[in-house]
Amino acid sequence: MFDWYRQLSPQGRRTFWACFGGYALDAFDVQIYAFILPILIGLTFLDPTQAGLLATTTLVLSAFGGWFAGMLADRFGRVRTLQITVIWFAFFTFLSGFAQNFEQLMVTRGLMGLGFGGEWAAGSVLIGEVIAARHRGKAVGFVQGSWSLGWAAAALLSTLLFTTMDNALAWRVLFFMGIVPAFATFWLRRAVPEPDVFATAKASGAPQPSVVEIFRPTLLWTTLRASLLALGAQGGYYAITTWLPRFLSAERHISILGSLAYISVVIAGSFAGYVTAAYLGDAIGRRMNFMLFAVGSAAIVLIYTQLPVSNGMMLILGFPLGFFSSGIFSGMGPVMTELFPTEVRGSGQGFCYNVGRGLAAFFPTLVGVASASMPLGVAIGTFAAGAYGLVIVATLLLPETRGKSLLSFAPAES
Repeated sequence: MFDWYRQLSPQGRRTFWACFGGYALDAFDVQIYAFILPILIGLTFLDPTQAGLLATTTLVLSAFGGWFAGMLADRFGRVRTLQITVIWFAFFTFLSGFAQNFEQLMVTRGLMGLGFGGEWAAGSVLIGEVIAARHRGKAVGFVQGSWSLGWAAAALLSTLLFTTMDNALAWRVLFFMGIVPAFATFWLRRAVPEPDVFATAKASGAPQPSVVEIFRPTLLWTTLRASLLALGAQGGYYAITTWLPRFLSAERHISILGSLAYISVVIAGSFAGYVTAAYLGDAIGRRMNFMLFAVGSAAIVLIYTQLPVSNGMMLILGFPLGFFSSGIFSGMGPVMTELFPTEVRGSGQGFCYNVGRGLAAFFPTLVGVASASMPLGVAIGTFAAGAYGLVIVATLLLPETRGKSLLSFAPAES
């Protein structure tokens, strides 16, 4: 099961753990907002529309951050860009703890989003380039799975603080804890080299392609299809996870402490989904994997949010909810790594994944606005299921890339 890891060189293993840890810390800083959100609404610091707008602003700016970081990664290196983005998102998460009103929190969370988007762009390219083609899905999928560990850390720490401290102080302390990832960059700088494929491309002396290369005719269709794929997967995911704690407290009347059990089951399902999809992507192909998880995600979110099931059944359904809605992301890094040539791989992945995220950012706002005229669960289910329909369309349009060798500049197959 772990032959792919045993076959890695010491350099490859350090790279794997750097990307794994970086993405987990990224998840921690992002997911704490979902646990802080119902507290801020309860304290009248935010209303539901502002809460959705805040999440949307963070995600929109993360799209610009991801594209910019991808360009930096192509020009200056994957590792250096990863270091910068981790320090950036940690610092502005920390500053969010000092916010005195909605406007200040929007500024700090928005700036945090720039680094949050950039970390995935740099880290996903980095791990994708050091792994053999036959194992790329498994390795990149495991890195993607670290998101659930960061999410779990955010859930545990949030519950601890909100049950032991006054809520008016606890949410600030939680943001202050977001500075921790910055300290990981000291190890990252010393231990992780640039991938050989990137170093070889830079050493060739060929001029760096323009940042608009991914929009030229040879790559434009690839860029559009990959962006649609990212939009659907992230639109569904953010519609669910941004509002899940609020849904449990407002419609299911479950306390913060009680909701930990429900969210823990979702997180456990998420990790299982990431790992399962990581192996399936290499076994059955990227396209079939996306199709399977898109259909499963749409079905389970509708059942979870709109059918009159008991709280006990909701606890059980949380596992497949996390399994499908998170597992779908295991294929994102591998397929985007395989679609773009080395010289523009960072730009391509950074743009596609993050323009998808930027457009998907409007889903939390749409859910928040719609919840003023319909039950929150109905709003979540409607927008999430629609988003997964986009994944199905994109999957039908994309080529199969399983096992594809990473090439220098040449357009991806259509």
